Amino acid sequence: MNENRRQILDMVAAGKINADEAERLMAALENEAPATSPRTAAKAKAKYIRVTVDAANHSGKTPTKVNIRVPVQLLRSGVQLASLIPAQARAHVENAMHKEGFAFDLSQIRPENLEEIVDQLRDLTIDVDDDNTKVRIFTE
Repeated sequence: MNENRRQILDMVAAGKINADEAERLMAALENEAPATSPRTAAKAKAKYIRVTVDAANHSGKTPTKVNIRVPVQLLRSGVQLASLIPAQARAHVENAMHKEGFAFDLSQIRPENLEEIVDQLRDLTIDVDDDNTKVRIFTE
């Protein structure tokens, strides 16, 4: 719990403010109106992309667990840096990727495209052809 929230709760406990006033103060801390609906809160900007994998081992070894948490800001920064790549270097990278089987155009990477991808991750489902493996990719 952050310090501001603790102070608000202490003021309620001391009788200096009532619950309604505390609610308004906490809403102001979050830069949103006090009567924010759950639907609006669900559209808050994602801070992380999370990938988890849980796989049971049949050989008696320890199960495989993967938990990757990537800050979305890192991806946003990478997209912005991609625009700074000189044209010659961009062509060299695209050719190298094409040789490896990736048809990718770096000039098409734009911040608005990234935001759309991150928004779509909210509804992403991955099917794994193994009853003992669970993979999840989501934003938080």
